[in-house]
Amino acid sequence: MATKVTDILFSMYEDFFDAEKKIADYILANKEKVVDMTVAELARESKTSDATVSRFCKKCNLKGFHHLKITLAKELSDNEIDIVKSNNIDINNISQSLENILANKIEELTQTVRMMDEATLSKILDLFKNAECVQFAAVGNTIPVALDGAYKFNQLGIKSVTLSIWETQLGYTLNANEKDVIVVISNSGASKQLVNLAKVAKEKNATVIGITNSESSPIARLSDYHIATATRERLFVEEYCFSRISAMTVIEIFYLLLVSSSENSKVAIRKHEELIADDKI
Repeated sequence: MATKVTDILFSMYEDFFDAEKKIADYILANKEKVVDMTVAELARESKTSDATVSRFCKKCNLKGFHHLKITLAKELSDNEIDIVKSNNIDINNISQSLENILANKIEELTQTVRMMDEATLSKILDLFKNAECVQFAAVGNTIPVALDGAYKFNQLGIKSVTLSIWETQLGYTLNANEKDVIVVISNSGASKQLVNLAKVAKEKNATVIGITNSESSPIARLSDYHIATATRERLFVEEYCFSRISAMTVIEIFYLLLVSSSENSKVAIRKHEELIADDKI
């Protein structure tokens, strides 16, 4: 399935220059208008230039402004993204706000799944099955995703680790080898700490799997395999926030596919559940 303009803009947003961000912001807020605009009109409304709009389209891996408009029109005609018309969050209208959040989160997960390449996913699963150890690396608000990954994989019988202290994460990676898999989870894919960790992992001949919002990010480029996640957070807040839901879903997909493909995993899960059963009321 072709990638939507919305997903391209969200995934590449942090890579845009300031002028390009103005164009992206205008498109996201005025999709219906942009479909009927000329290059000059979009440039004027976004307070940029014709040349900047043309370069912006090429940077988004589109053939030009006409290609952008066709792709955008297809999105609207498919009626898949009505959510941009209802992206307000208002404490005085909680009922509608909940519907808006739900619609955007559904779209977020839908696009994350649709962007997955089956062949890449299959190779990643094989790597997990044969790994000596799987390290989940993250910083800041993605640490809960890494913790969830390590918990789930250990439950499956796949030796896994994550560490919340950055220096300890790096120290662990320094002991990696060619039999290890390092899963690097990042919003922008440009965290200096995680980029350095990925470089160390490559030096140690470990396999690096990146989970980020941007296919063109430094971490994505360093990775042997990359999974792109979709986000709709910018529809709600101007400041960019990383939605953990998409990344958590990627981990959940790994988990469920691994369970379905291995009887040993099912046995390991049952053993784990038996051992913790006494803690449950």
